Amino acid sequence: MSTLQKILGGKWKLEILYYIAFNDIHRFGALRRQLGEITESSLTKQLRELEDDGFLIRHDFKEIPPRVEYTLSDLGRSFMDVIDYMKTWGDQNLPEER
Repeated sequence: MSTLQKILGGKWKLEILYYIAFNDIHRFGALRRQLGEITESSLTKQLRELEDDGFLIRHDFKEIPPRVEYTLSDLGRSFMDVIDYMKTWGDQNLPEER
């Protein structure tokens, strides 16, 4: 298995990166609403792993109520061309969701 597959192999990771990059969604709650079926614990785990692997930067505003936002790191931004290409290829070559 390639290193990239190991890092981005989580069920939601590509989708999380896509929403942060292309849909301007940066807050935990907004990501959870957008993803729909993901649990809070699963989203937390995926975000932490993406941060640990250098794709995301977590910004904690140290406010009450808590406010945390996620943005792409330089590494994450450099990967967006790959995600954009994958989406375009899928739209052109694969049938709609089953």
